[in-house]
Amino acid sequence: MILNKCRLCNSKKLFKFLDLGFHPPSDQFKKKVELNNSTVYYPLQVFSCSSCGFKQLNYVVEPKILYQQNYPYESSLTYQVKKHFDEFALSIIHEYNLDKNDLAVDIGSNTGVLLSAFKKRKLRIMGIDPASNICKIAIRRGIPTINNFFNKDTVHKILAKYGKAKVITGTNVFAHVNDLRLFLKNIKNLMDKKKGIFVIEVPHFLHLIKYLEYDTIYHEHLSYISVIPLISFLKKFNLEIVDIKQRDIHGGSIRIFISGIDNYKVKKSVTKICEMENRAKLNSKKVLINFQKKVIQNRIKLTALLTKLKKDRKKIIILSAPAKGMTLLNYCKIDKDFVEYATEKSSIKQNLYTPGGNIPVYSDDKILKSKPDYALLLAWNFSKEIINNNIQYLKKGGKFIIPIPNIKIISYKKNEKNKN
Repeated sequence: MILNKCRLCNSKKLFKFLDLGFHPPSDQFKKKVELNNSTVYYPLQVFSCSSCGFKQLNYVVEPKILYQQNYPYESSLTYQVKKHFDEFALSIIHEYNLDKNDLAVDIGSNTGVLLSAFKKRKLRIMGIDPASNICKIAIRRGIPTINNFFNKDTVHKILAKYGKAKVITGTNVFAHVNDLRLFLKNIKNLMDKKKGIFVIEVPHFLHLIKYLEYDTIYHEHLSYISVIPLISFLKKFNLEIVDIKQRDIHGGSIRIFISGIDNYKVKKSVTKICEMENRAKLNSKKVLINFQKKVIQNRIKLTALLTKLKKDRKKIIILSAPAKGMTLLNYCKIDKDFVEYATEKSSIKQNLYTPGGNIPVYSDDKILKSKPDYALLLAWNFSKEIINNNIQYLKKGGKFIIPIPNIKIISYKKNEKNKN
C-alpha cells in the first residue's frame, strides 16, 4: 500500500530524501525447500513531511506478511539487551511509584524479556505479540501473552480480566505502526487515566543521520522518530511527553515517557532533545540529501573493499544476521559471490537462508571450524559483546569488518582499526 500523506499531520507535502531500491522483507528468511519460490520485493524509500518534519516510508507492507510468517527475531539473546530491559523496568517502577498490584502491559512483547523484569518486581504483567512462534516461547517462560496485534479486541480482553494498566510499554514498536491515531486511541482506553504512563523506546532519527545508520531502514520500520513532530501530534489526544531518556542501545535510542496532560511535571529533558534536533537541522533538504550521498559512498567503499579481498582470494563470511543487516546486504548487492555463509546466535535463523541473497545461515560455532579470513559484522550495535564472544577467532588471525558508520577492520594482533 502506498502512503502519500504524512502519518501524523495528513499533509501531502512529502519530500523523498532516500531511495534504497527494492527489498524483500528483512525478516523473511527462507528454508532450503523454499529457495526456488519467488521472492517479492517492495520499494524502500524514505520521505520527510515538509509540514511537520515527520519521516516515514511511503510503502506499507501488509503486517501479516511481516510478523506472522515464522517471525525470526528474539529480543533476549545478548547480555546487553537483558541488562538494558532490567534497567528499563526498574527505572519505571521507581520513578512512577509502581507496586505489586499495578498492571504492566508490553506491546510487541516478543519472548517477554522486559515483562520478566517487571514480573521479578511482583507486578502483574501481560504481553501482546502477533508472532505465534515467539508467543509460544514467551508462554513457556511463564509470560502470559496474547497472540494478536494490539487493537480494540486485545484492549477489551485485558480490561475485562485485569482492568486499566498503570504502565504500557512498546520497545521498537511505535515506529512499526501504520495507523498511529487508532493506536493512541487504544492506548488511552487501556491506560490508567490519572497516573498511567505510556513508554516507547525507539531509535532516534538524529542518530540515524549523524552515524549513517541507513541499515536500520527496513519495511517493519514505517516511521523514523524525532521528538518535535510528536509533540503537536500527541496534543490531539490530550497527551504529552513528560520525560525523555537517551540510551545507547540499537545505535542510539530515546525512551519517551507519555501521559495525560498535567498528570506529571514535564522535565527539562524534553526541551533539551528538541534543541538538539533543531541544531541538527533534521528537516533541512540539504542535510537530508547529503545523508543520501554518504549512504551511496558507504556502499561504494564497502563493495570495493570486499571486491579487493575476493581478488586476493580471502575467505569472507557474515557474522550475525539481524533484520537491519539484510538492508545493508541487499542495498550493497552483497551475496554468495562475496561471502560464503552467515552465522547467527539465534537458533531460529540457523539453517535458513537470508532474504534476497539466499546466503546460508549457520551457528556461530562454524567460524572456528572453517577459519574465514574476514567476518563482516552486521550487528555492529553489539560489536563489542559479539567480538568478545568470538575472541578466539581474532586470536587465530581472523579479522572483523565493521561496516557502519565508517568501515573499519579490526584484528587481534595489532589491535588496529583501519578506516577504508
